[in-house]
Parts: sequence; structure tokens; C-alpha cells
Amino acid sequence: MTVDDGGAELITVPVDLGDDAYDVLVGAGARHRLADVLPTGAQRAAVVTQAGIGVTVEPGIEHRVFTIDEGERAKSLATIEHLCRQFAQWGLTRRDVVVAVGGGVVTDVGGFAAAVYHRGVAVVHVATTLLGQVDAAIGGKTGVNLPEGKNLVGAFWQPAAVLCDTEVLASLPPREYASGLGEMAKYHFLTGDDLGALPLDERVARCVAIKAEIVAADEREGGRRALLNYGHTLAHALETAGQYDLRHGEAVALGLIFAARLAQRLDRVDAQRVDEHEAVVAGYGLPVRLDAGHDPDELVELMKRDKKAFDGLTFALDGPDGVDIVERVPPDVVRSVLGAWLGEGGA
Repeated sequence: MTVDDGGAELITVPVDLGDDAYDVLVGAGARHRLADVLPTGAQRAAVVTQAGIGVTVEPGIEHRVFTIDEGERAKSLATIEHLCRQFAQWGLTRRDVVVAVGGGVVTDVGGFAAAVYHRGVAVVHVATTLLGQVDAAIGGKTGVNLPEGKNLVGAFWQPAAVLCDTEVLASLPPREYASGLGEMAKYHFLTGDDLGALPLDERVARCVAIKAEIVAADEREGGRRALLNYGHTLAHALETAGQYDLRHGEAVALGLIFAARLAQRLDRVDAQRVDEHEAVVAGYGLPVRLDAGHDPDELVELMKRDKKAFDGLTFALDGPDGVDIVERVPPDVVRSVLGAWLGEGGA
């Protein structure tokens, strides 16, 4: 469905969660609809962003901007405490709203702060990166990192609305834009869709719709939603081990290729399917080689701390019936696949 915004058409994608349902508006100029989607009765808006975002919004009510650090270092419990104290000092109430303006880091942090301040205030996401628009801002996952791993502390807190303004994507640095393509590559393998053939707005909206449908069926990741973590088990380990020198989408791209190689070792897919993973990832201009400096033992230990791991190592893996969750994957097998890949130089 489309809505008219002063001559510009926006695509509306519903996230059907009963009482917590909300709409995601996709298209050029979506950020200008912010005042229309704020919760009824909100009198103040705490706008959480980063200095480098460069996108301003007008909530239409009294508001104040709260700036967090750049990069993954902002995803810390210290940041959450600082934000919540600033909210309290300003007098933000439970009836007010947090507006997160930025990419995945900002929506993760802003959403988590909203979830815990006053035990929950409304949040609206204005996603300004491709990664944020196709993944991070959708579905209500919020959280921060610990030294022991990525996104280990957080909450499920659904937004009141999400605005995906594709107009701002043109100003993204090439590497930041490419990071979002890692999540698009993931959706390719979850659905088989040729997303690259779609115009940008439709491509973003299709990714949102894929995620919205899965989230509506499994909001708290008790089953099917874990499929959205395809490629993420190794990705999060790589990010932690490398102190976030990789962008998230770059790490996911490598994680997709590793997942395919692991699936082949477990006789779930053939070599042709592995080659397809590498071709799709390379087609998006993303890395297909794993840095030879990585230690397989360290990566395995980090993957054991993954949020999806309930009984040993757990992966979303491709197979004859598509991607599925596979538990109790032997660490020696994972270590062996990593070692073989590193020995090839990731080729």
C-alpha cells in the first residue's frame, strides 16, 4: 500500500503484532512524516542520534537532541545509563517518546534506553542507513555489547513506527552503504528473491516485509525468527574478535559463506550451493575472504556465547528444505571448517 506525502509516494509495510502492531514507511522524504506517527499524547521527544548522522528531524512537539558516541563503542551499558540520566534530568515522562535517528547502533541504543527508562516509553525509529532500514530498526530487538560478546544485553521493545527515508541513503559513505547489502544478501538466501532487480524503495520495502512476516510469527525469537540470524553467528564473533574493525554487513557476508561451507561439511548442501553463496556475496561487492590472522579457537569460543546457543553451538544453516536451525554442531567440525577456509586464504 502507498500513501501520498506531498507528491511523494511512500510504501507502507505493516508489522502485524496485535496490540503492538505498527507501520514502516519507506521512501524518499519519509522522515518528514515523523510528527504524524508520534504516539497520541506525547508532549516531549528525546531525539537520540550521533554527530556524524547529519539528518535532522522535526517532531512537531517540544524536543531535545541527545548525542551518543560514534560507532560500536556507543553500544554499552554506560551509554544507556548516561542517556537515562539525561532523560530524567530533562523530565521525560512515560507518556513521552524517544526518537532514534540513525543507523543500527542508534536504533539499538535508543530502543534499549526507551525500553528500560521508566520501565518503558514509546520509541520511533528514523532509520538513516541501509542496514538500519532493511534490518536493525525493524522487529523490536534492542541491545548493547559486553566485552564478552555482541548484543548480549538488551530487550524486545517494539517501536510505535519506523520511518525509512531512502533519500538520505545517497549521502552514505560507500562502505556504510555496502554494509546494508550484507543483510540483503541474507534475505536472498532466505527467500530466493532477486532483490537486486528491484528499484531501491521497493527493494528496501521487500526486505522490511520479509522481516515483518517472520517477526509477526515469532516476536521473541522462540523459533522461526532465529532464521534472521543466518550468517550472524560467525559475524558477531568476527566483530568481537576484531574489535569491530569490520562493518556488521561485511561480517554477515563472511558469515553467510562460512555457514554455507559448514552446511556442506554436514552434507546439507553441495559445492554448487557454496559457490552460489560466494557469487551472491561478491556480486554485492562484499568481502569473500576471511583474514588469515583470525584464530579458529577464539572464534569458536566466541560463538559458544551466541544468544541462540542453548545446547552447544547453534547455527542457521542452509539445507535441502531451505535455511533451518541446527543445534549441537560439534566444535571440532566448526574449527575444522574455519581452519580449512583460513588455509585457502578465504578463496
